[in-house]
Amino acid sequence: MITVSDVSLNFSGRLLYDDVNLKFTPGNCYGVIGANGAGKSTFLKLLEGKLTPTTGTITTGPNERISSLNQNHFGFEEFEVLETVIQGHKKLYDIMKEKDALYAKADFTEEDGLKAADLEAQFAEMDGWNAEADASQLLQSVGIAESMHTQKMSELSESEKVKVLLAQALFGEPDILLLDEPTNGLDVQTISWLEDFLADYPKIVIVVSHDRHFLNQVCTEMCDVDFGKIKLYVGNYDFWLESSQLAAKLQANANAKKEEKIKELQEFIARFSANASKSKQATSRKKQLEKITLDDIKPSSRKYPFVKFEMQRELGNDLVRVENVSKTIDGVKILDNVSFMIRPGEKAAIISRNDLATTTLMQILAGKLEPDTGSVTWGQTAIPSYMPRDLDANFNNDELSILDWLRQYADKEQNDNTFLRGFLGKMLFSGDDIDKQIKVLSGGEKVRCMLSKMMLEKGNVLLLDDPTNHLDLESITSLNDALIDFKGSLIFTSHDHQFIQTIADHIVEVSGKGVVDRFDTTYDEFLNHETVQEQVKELY
Repeated sequence: MITVSDVSLNFSGRLLYDDVNLKFTPGNCYGVIGANGAGKSTFLKLLEGKLTPTTGTITTGPNERISSLNQNHFGFEEFEVLETVIQGHKKLYDIMKEKDALYAKADFTEEDGLKAADLEAQFAEMDGWNAEADASQLLQSVGIAESMHTQKMSELSESEKVKVLLAQALFGEPDILLLDEPTNGLDVQTISWLEDFLADYPKIVIVVSHDRHFLNQVCTEMCDVDFGKIKLYVGNYDFWLESSQLAAKLQANANAKKEEKIKELQEFIARFSANASKSKQATSRKKQLEKITLDDIKPSSRKYPFVKFEMQRELGNDLVRVENVSKTIDGVKILDNVSFMIRPGEKAAIISRNDLATTTLMQILAGKLEPDTGSVTWGQTAIPSYMPRDLDANFNNDELSILDWLRQYADKEQNDNTFLRGFLGKMLFSGDDIDKQIKVLSGGEKVRCMLSKMMLEKGNVLLLDDPTNHLDLESITSLNDALIDFKGSLIFTSHDHQFIQTIADHIVEVSGKGVVDRFDTTYDEFLNHETVQEQVKELY
């Protein structure tokens, strides 16, 4: 158990939160949510003891082991993969190394023998003899083949390193598991495995994530960082979101009788409780939800940007035809003989286990990169508007303010300060923010600038390469809703399950071995279609 008592934190001269009193108990997965900069990752560092609170205490049970997801992908370059995973249990790993050093001594003394016997007893008590087998099993579960377990970490790709570090965090069934953005860089198969693993994990899990589908699948409670406080709410992310919206509505409706409000809350809970959950503890969760009172739900202070895409002209009969496109980069085949057609009005998700494949195809579609062979033919009425994955090239005039940066893309009617300030205000750039130089913008602010630019351009086909990257949950939700409502066509890449599932009606999976193209289908239908998934396997 973790007990947080009267905790406050002053960070860089700013009070992040105060008067925090929480208890985290085994068998629960807690999702930490809050606006960008609210202090979610900082809170995990406090729990782990990497930061000290300004006031108050954080205590864990005796002998409870905390494990966290290492964010330094290059911290274990000289170690073998299997050894890197075992290092997740530091005490066990240290004993292994100490034992090996003793047995390697040329002048092994009687004292060494006694020391070795003590280490062997500790090693056995920690189930050390199964450590390598357990680590190997974990690695295979996250998609790292047994043949790679003796390779050095320096030989692995970025996405493989991410998986090894996830296995390291999970190794040895820690009592408290702290995961900061664990789905970043993971493929769909590994995320699905992790959802199942965490849904039934018997200890404490505390996770920060911007992946709404993931939070809904694994979380039993939400830990909300808001108004400078941190509070726990029963239920998953969707339950928290909708209950906070209901609370705001009920609070605004001062005339409604308490009985009416209670009835509305009960109906809301009944609807939510009916939803299936991956977790074995679904029944006990349902009982917890049914105990919720009006006092337990609170409005949120979160702000949502206003995102709305309009078209300057309707699309004609043709959108885009891709024929036999291939591309090799640095001697590696990235796309091979890719052909598909997207019709006007369709919303197509381009997916792959290799991000370079999707980004390369998006660059070819946007005319930023030439294919080695093949062609892309756009319909005469298509007006594409493109957001690349790497935004830096769009922000290379460092001295410009946000206002003047956006002015470059405004037409005569839009090009006055009042219009542009109002427009940026709706995208949550208020007051002095508008005069910030673009060289100091965060990743999320750059994405909001790019979305503003695209709204002014009024293209009838949007090309978006991983647009939710860097965005907070509120901005993701606003963009998601805007793209559902958009009347034009859309071609996009994403790792966000809910984003793809709620927007796309056409799925194209690409690799260096070809393409699987399915139209009139949702993402879940694509993932659950046996024949399609057999075809997808052939791509890798």
